[in-house]
Amino acid sequence: MIDSRRAVIYSLSANKELAADVANRLGTKVSPVQINHFADGEILCVPQTSIREKDVYIIQSTYNPVTENLFEILVFLDALKRASARTINVVIPYFGYARQDRKSKPREPITSRLVADLLKTAGATRVITIDLHAAQIQGFFSCLVDELTAIPEIANYFRGKVNDNFVVVSPDHGGVNRARRVAERLNLPLAIIDKRRTKPNVAEVMNIVGDVEGKDCLMVDDMIDTAGSANAGAKALKANGAKSVRIACTHGVFSGPAAERLLDGTFDEVVTTNTIPLPEKMKDPRVHVINLAHIIARAIENIEAGDPVSDIYTDK
Repeated sequence: MIDSRRAVIYSLSANKELAADVANRLGTKVSPVQINHFADGEILCVPQTSIREKDVYIIQSTYNPVTENLFEILVFLDALKRASARTINVVIPYFGYARQDRKSKPREPITSRLVADLLKTAGATRVITIDLHAAQIQGFFSCLVDELTAIPEIANYFRGKVNDNFVVVSPDHGGVNRARRVAERLNLPLAIIDKRRTKPNVAEVMNIVGDVEGKDCLMVDDMIDTAGSANAGAKALKANGAKSVRIACTHGVFSGPAAERLLDGTFDEVVTTNTIPLPEKMKDPRVHVINLAHIIARAIENIEAGDPVSDIYTDK
């Protein structure tokens, strides 16, 4: 619970159901906001109640349309700053532009740093997010950052479903730490798909590191976009003798042909969370969505109480 006289929850155009669930768990309601998208593309976001000297929490993921959702946050931050909010906390369950976190080629932008700077300049006091694409992105922010994780929830979901024949699989070398954390919680072995990404959204599987023959494989990733690499990885696992393949991720972006690739029979189950609302094309009995509202609510509750945010995982 939070004191509604001191703290206010807002939702913009994205994640309205998630924000309502978070507010309900905190014993309050989402406060009203006026959001206008004008014919020429300009955006106006205005709080409809006084927030002077209050702690404000905005819940909004920056998924498709990424730039519109991001700019709603920026415009609203400016409004809140000018309305004399005490603190402005931006809850971004899915942080878009996180894949542009370094210069891998000459003249490439580091857009995740740019977004971090924009949020701070617009007025953010703190950013709360879930499973960044790369942990070092925290260092791009000059304001406070709390990175929550869905790994305990994903592991808990599979705890009663796996047996000794299961193996946790990282879809690439960059995700090994994430997959290992799930494997350790489930006391399962780990395998790695060695792949090369030739260009954005295109990956070529080179090799499988680990024993997957006759095994039930659980792939763990931070996000699924077009599902090209996920589909290729699953087919490579089966070509190496895997009995079945499941996949779990924190962020279900599910762009373009993702639904066709994930629901073509290659995967026995697809598990994601509600950091991004599940699109209609992905609503299928094989798809399960884990609700993270309680994690976000507890983080807000602990911040308001001055307690460590890490305490929300002590019972996991």
